[in-house]
Amino acid sequence: VQLQASGGGSVQAGGSLRLSCTTSERTFSRYDMGWFRQAPGKEREFVTAINWSGTSTYYADFVNGRFTISRDDAKSTVNLQMNSLRPEDTAVYYCAARPRMSGSARYGYEYWGQGTQVTVSS
Repeated sequence: VQLQASGGGSVQAGGSLRLSCTTSERTFSRYDMGWFRQAPGKEREFVTAINWSGTSTYYADFVNGRFTISRDDAKSTVNLQMNSLRPEDTAVYYCAARPRMSGSARYGYEYWGQGTQVTVSS
């Protein structure tokens, strides 16, 4: 499964960005999808995930209602709408996929996109 992330950029604090992750995988609807991020000098961390059916979403505590994950199976795309961005959200954001499975949404991802840079200035 090849994933292509896009939509990163530079914004001021309080601004918004919409990230997208697309794939040509025809069985996209069988995959749970997630977003992770990695800031300079820090480990990669979980941001959010959506299950294969789109019926369940999961967010890291730091999201605090600012981000929304969604999926469009017809377009084989998962989106991450990020509002009220903060400088501490600055990171490379990665989308990831795993065959649908039970258990924590934070783990088990087998396929990763190349990452897209998000920079938030104060």
